[in-house]
Amino acid sequence: MPNLPKLTAEQIYKKEFNIEFKGYSTIEVDSMLDEVIHDYQNFEHQLSSYVSMIDQLQRSNSNLQNKIIELQGRLDAVVSDTPVIQQTDILRRLSKLEQEVYKK
Repeated sequence: MPNLPKLTAEQIYKKEFNIEFKGYSTIEVDSMLDEVIHDYQNFEHQLSSYVSMIDQLQRSNSNLQNKIIELQGRLDAVVSDTPVIQQTDILRRLSKLEQEVYKK
């Protein structure tokens, strides 16, 4: 399984930092974290849609594989039921047809 993010958008949103005398601008930090949250939400949405698509494709693949197995079984049944025609049988039939055609 791929490395999943350690934080969710909600965890980032609720994170609070200690304020110190010579720290970063809280407005800049909040702005940056808002962008990160937005990215996380987009990634979560994409991941959810991809998981749904994978599930749908796996079901479709399974149905197609079952259909292939069914059709292969039908084909095998038809092939085994078909009588084998020998070349001599074909030559006899051809000879009879020629005799009928040339009689007239």
